[in-house]
Formats: sequence, structure tokens, C-alpha cells
Amino acid sequence: MGCRGIAVPGHTRCLPHLLPADQNAYLAALGPGADIDLSGTTLDEQLLTQLLTALTDPATNKPVLGKVDFGWATFSANAFFGSATFGGDAFFGSATFGGDAFFGSATFADRADFHTATFTGTADFRSATFTDNANFGFATFTGRADFRSATITDNANFGFATFRYADFGAATFTSGAVFGFATFRYADFGAATFSDGAGFGAATFSDGADFGAATFSQDADFGAATFTSGANFRSATFTHLQRLGPMLGLTALDFDGARFGGPQVVVEAAAPQIHFDGVLFSGTASLRLRFAAVSLDRAVLAGPTALQAWPTAFPSPEHRPLDESPLVDQGHSPGVRLASLEGVDAAHLVLTDINLTDCRFARAFHLDQIRIGFGCTFQGVPTGWRRRGPVALRWSPRRTLAEEQHYRALSAGALGAGWTQGPQHPDEAATPGADDLAGLYQQLRKAFEDGGNEPDAADFYYGEMEMRRVDPLRPRAERWLLWLYWLLSGYGLRASRALAWLGTAMATTALVLMLVGLPNADPQPVISGSDRAGTVSVVSSISDPALTLPLGQRITQGRLQKAALVVVNSVVFRSSGQNLTTWGTVVEMLSRISEPALLTLAALAIRGRVKR
Repeated sequence: MGCRGIAVPGHTRCLPHLLPADQNAYLAALGPGADIDLSGTTLDEQLLTQLLTALTDPATNKPVLGKVDFGWATFSANAFFGSATFGGDAFFGSATFGGDAFFGSATFADRADFHTATFTGTADFRSATFTDNANFGFATFTGRADFRSATITDNANFGFATFRYADFGAATFTSGAVFGFATFRYADFGAATFSDGAGFGAATFSDGADFGAATFSQDADFGAATFTSGANFRSATFTHLQRLGPMLGLTALDFDGARFGGPQVVVEAAAPQIHFDGVLFSGTASLRLRFAAVSLDRAVLAGPTALQAWPTAFPSPEHRPLDESPLVDQGHSPGVRLASLEGVDAAHLVLTDINLTDCRFARAFHLDQIRIGFGCTFQGVPTGWRRRGPVALRWSPRRTLAEEQHYRALSAGALGAGWTQGPQHPDEAATPGADDLAGLYQQLRKAFEDGGNEPDAADFYYGEMEMRRVDPLRPRAERWLLWLYWLLSGYGLRASRALAWLGTAMATTALVLMLVGLPNADPQPVISGSDRAGTVSVVSSISDPALTLPLGQRITQGRLQKAALVVVNSVVFRSSGQNLTTWGTVVEMLSRISEPALLTLAALAIRGRVKR
């Protein structure tokens, strides 16, 4: 195949194929700022050095080039353009750099075009300045692409480029920066500045991406971007961002300490772990997530913030669902789990369809104003029966906080079995105690009540009472009263328990009345009189009810009916209308005091169950 190099003016051959005398004559005719056209030419390191020496400005001792065309050129060895100045268009389209390419501190005064260029070794553009457009679209960087501290004043296009290791640390993109559909093995954009839009749509990062402390002054497009090994956005600043994502991460997306300054922000992402610890949302924010375990510790939510488990796959740029099969293959479910709200002012937080099984609410603020949707789930109590000595125990079904799980797990024996251990287990001092839990349940109960969620409000009222009952700091009398309240009606929430106690009390009262309360028969009035001197005196008297029946004759169907009437009338209608023995009167009085209270508890429990 013949030489593709363009012929040198006045000759029929390209520069490398000229006779030495002709080469020297051509180079001698060059000077600083000369235009160069070596398209298709193959240049070795020695010839390129001679060329740049001929273009060096004696005053600065740096090469100065005018308009250059190295399109489809091949640099067979290292190419040293460090500190060079390109005064006109610099065209390196489809060029091949067989060795390292050094453009560090170079200045491109006009357009720089490296479209479809191939960099086999290191591509060093550290501190380079691009005054006009910089086009690296479809370029291939087999080695390290080093653009640290580079400045691109006009548009920067790296769309569809392929990078092995891209380092844009502290780089400045004054105008738009396009990396759409680019492929990165690893990318470092730490402390980079994007003054205008930044486009990473459909980009792929296979070995991690670092955007830590980067600044995005306008929109940042990461739609359908894929991060195979995670992405770091720690301390990044999104000044006017409106929408971020949807992004796909196969490990973790880290936004710890990031700043979102826009008035309305939407973040869409699917990843196993998404961190928002210490993040700042200055306006309203909507976090639409999938497959994620989310942490929000110390997040600052200045406006209404919604954390949502998005029900369907996010759309890709082709308007097809984003491919989530890698996450499914890893065994992840599409739900969203919240890990912690420590240090968060939750007054503006809205949770929708979030798994709160392991969420720690301790040390959060204004939990009574949080909005927790009906689709959010909490962990239940251990199931099944457990034996504590001779007594079989079963926990009453209800929703619980993770902190109660951790607190209960500290107990030994049957009381601690089945509860989930906390991260500080078995450190009792580091685990929230019953007094802390009572406050958490109280605040969240109010939040549920304000949101019209009666079932969860009832469960959290139960949890609040439980924590007050087991709190060793509470007065003993209060704890005994709560224990009695729990025993009789489950704090007014267990209708079956209250009805069982009411039925037991009424049956016991009826039995006692049959044994000692009902007389042999209803006393009959006795009338007696006398006639003295034309005056008649009549006296009516009723003998005291007497019970002399043998014990075996006191339990009969007739006496049971009478006893039942006495109990029902005394409990419901507050009057028996029966003649009773002295012991029967005492039993009835006790029944009038205790059993209406049990009836009230049962009615409240039934009302609560119907309301739920």
C-alpha cells in the first residue's frame, strides 16, 4: 500500500520520504506561527522534534504553530507538543499516536479537533488551554488520558469516546461538556468545574467514577449512565440542577455531602446502595429510587423532600425501559430500604412505599411532622410461642421500630429470642433505651394520626405503652398500672383480650352469686296486726334473705338464670332488682365497679379495631 502522506509543497513526496537535503530545506523555511499540513503523514520522534524545533519562538523557547492539519497522521513514537501554542485550527482527526502524546500546558487558540483519534500510550493534556471548541468525539484512549487542570473555554465534545483511565481532575469546562455514550474503564472528575451543561447520557463507567467535589453550575445529564463499580459524587455541587439521572449503579452511588441548590430537583437512580449522608437540598427534592438501600444521616432538607420507591423501570434515551437485569441477576429486589435518619430534620420529609424494617429513627428531629405513606413497611414482632419457665409466651402482632428490635434483643432467654440485633449489640449503652423508644413511638404515632393512618398509629401507640411499661426509670406505680392496662385489654387495642376478661369476670361473678349470693328463695312479705280499742295496727315486714341450701343444690339452672340476670343488670343497666345475701350484695357491688370498666375497655378496643 502506498504512502498516504500529503506531498510537501513543491515536491511529489511527503516529508518523511523527501531526500535529506529537501527535508532540511523545508524545515529551514519554517518559522514560528507557520501553517503546517502533514495529513496522512507518518512522523517518527526525531522528525517531529526537528519540525517543532523549526517552529520554536526564540523569545519563549516554545513551539508556535499556526493552522495545522495532522488528520490521519501517524506518530510512530512519542509526540512532544508540550507548552506549544496552536494559533489556528489544530486538526488531528483520525490521527494515531503510537507512543505517548504530550500536550501538557499547550494552548489551542482556535478549534482543536481530535475526532476519532487513537492514543495508544498516555495522552497528556495537563493544564492545556482550549480557547475554542475541543472535539474528541469517538476518540480512543488506550492508555491514560490526563486532562488534569485543563481549561476548555468553548464546547468540549468527548461523545462516544473510549477511555481506559480518564483523569479530568480540577479541569474547567466553561461551556458545554459532552461525554454522551462515552465508555470509561475508570474516570476521575474530582474537583472539576462544569460552568455550563454537562452531558454524560448513556455513558458507561466499568471500574468506578469519581466526581467528588465537582461543580455543576447548570444541568448535568446522567440519563441512562451506567456505573458498574460505583460512583463518587461526595461533596459535589449542583447549583441549578433540575434533574439527575436516571442512573444505574451495580454497587453504590455516593452523594455524601453533595449540595443541590436548585429550587426543584429530581434524582432518579437504581443501585444497591445510595448514600445521601450530609447532603443539602436547598429547595424541593424528589428522590425516585429503585433496588436501593438508602442512608440519609445528617441530610439537610430545606424544602419538601420525597423519598419514593419508583414502581417501574426508568426509561432509557431510546424510550425503552432501562436494563435492570444486572441488578436482578445479583439477587436484588426493586424495593427501597431506608437505613437511618440520624440527625435529619424530618419536618419536610415524605416517604412513599419505603421499606423501614431496619430504619433507625433515633436522634432525628420533628418526627411528629414526617409523612409516612401507607405503602411503607415496618418489621413485625417474632412469631410463634416461646416458653419462659412454665409459662408459654406469644408476642402480640404489631409493627415495630428497628430500635425496639435492637433493645429487645439485649434481653436474655425467651424475651430476647427472635428479635433483630442492632449494629451496637450487645453494647447496652450504645443502644437506645426504653425511654428513648417511648418518645420515638409517640412522635411517629402523631405523624400517623395526622396522616390518617390509623392502623400504624394504633401499633405505635401500643409500642409507646410497651416502652413506658418496661422503662425502669418510670415510677413503679405507673408501671404496674400500665401492666394491668396491658393485661386486661392490650392498652385498649386488643378487643379479644378485653372481651375475654369481661366474659371471665361475668362468669365468675355468676358462679359466686350461685354459691353464696342468691338466697334459698325470694323473701315473702309478712303482715301482722292488732285491734286495740277500735284501733287496728298493721305491720308488714320482709325477712332477710337466707341461704341454707346444701352446696350441691346451689348450682342449678334456675339459680344460674337468676345469677346471670343479676350480672347483666348490674353491668349494663346498673341495677339488679334481685334480693341477695350479704355476700351477694358485696359481690354485686364489686361487679358494678369492675365489670363496667372491662365493658368500656372492650368497647374502646372494638371501636379501635373498626376504626382501623
